[in-house]
Amino acid sequence: MIPISVCMIAKNEDNHIEECLKRLRPCKFEVIVVDTGSVDRTVEIAHRYADKVFHFAWCDDFSAARNFSTQQASNDWVLIIDCDEYLENVNLAELEEVLEKNNRSMGMIIRNNPYIIQGVRSIQSERIGRLFNRKYCHYEGSIHEQVCTLDGNEPDSFTIPLTFYHEGYVSESDKRMRATRNLEMLLHDLTLKGPSPYIYFQLGQNYISLNDLEKAAYYYQKGLELNADPQSAFVQSMAETYGYCLVELAKYDLAMRLRDKYELFSHRADFVYLMGMIYMKKGLNDKAIEEFRKATTLSSYSRKGVNSYRANYNIASIYENMGNLNEARTYYKKCGDYEPAVKKLKELTPSPAPKPMLNSFVQGQ
Repeated sequence: MIPISVCMIAKNEDNHIEECLKRLRPCKFEVIVVDTGSVDRTVEIAHRYADKVFHFAWCDDFSAARNFSTQQASNDWVLIIDCDEYLENVNLAELEEVLEKNNRSMGMIIRNNPYIIQGVRSIQSERIGRLFNRKYCHYEGSIHEQVCTLDGNEPDSFTIPLTFYHEGYVSESDKRMRATRNLEMLLHDLTLKGPSPYIYFQLGQNYISLNDLEKAAYYYQKGLELNADPQSAFVQSMAETYGYCLVELAKYDLAMRLRDKYELFSHRADFVYLMGMIYMKKGLNDKAIEEFRKATTLSSYSRKGVNSYRANYNIASIYENMGNLNEARTYYKKCGDYEPAVKKLKELTPSPAPKPMLNSFVQGQ
């Protein structure tokens, strides 16, 4: 048994927690569930699968609940997951090996988030710090809590062979309710602690959940103005999501200012793809094609397709609009089975000419 305790906090999660816990069983981790006031079957299901189940009186502080959960663990290495995160892939031998080399650092899981773009279901992958040794790290922040060293610094990180699928919120009303609650807590934190790139990022994320792109862009911009570490995953995400907000709001001139941050973020296909989108919206077709082509050469990305079929689709669309149908067909073919590209190829592929009919012989000739 690998000396890891999985620690979860839960409230009214009976539609997710069983699948979450069932997928963990083969790993034989110790599993700790801390309930913060469920009135559904969450506790009943937790007792069926978890090693330990505790109750914690909710106090509007996620870090307090998280830290309470890690204190109940039998192991110093703790893995934090949410009830709507389902284990997809794990390499236990490799996981045990990396633990021995990174005692004071934070392990980054891969989390796959589904979303819809242009009517097509896609996946956005992100790395999140979730595994740490409680002797050296704990949680700080009442809302959208972060792992910090015990002296309040951001820990070094390392990659771990764990991938989770994030089921996410099940209804629009639930999504809005949680975002509204989170905003209240984040704004309180902002008043209490002052400007923070991470709080501004999370404010933007919650306004995205409320479909308020204007306010989301406002807070992303404020976060980027604080010159946070561009290597931080949330800062990279903030820059990219800010750009997408501006594109959706048709603020293309403002979006063009992201060129000033190109050297900081262009190691990721997502940012390069974004710049291609901005150039395309501005009618700078040659620059757009250049960026989309560059995106296909990069291996680091979050949104599925930005370094493959989605970039090639946009190149094909540009060529089609320019009337260069041969190049358009070439790039649509590079998109594989991407449905919009398959549809476009059918439209641009000329139908075969009908075979000439042979004249019938006149009877008797």
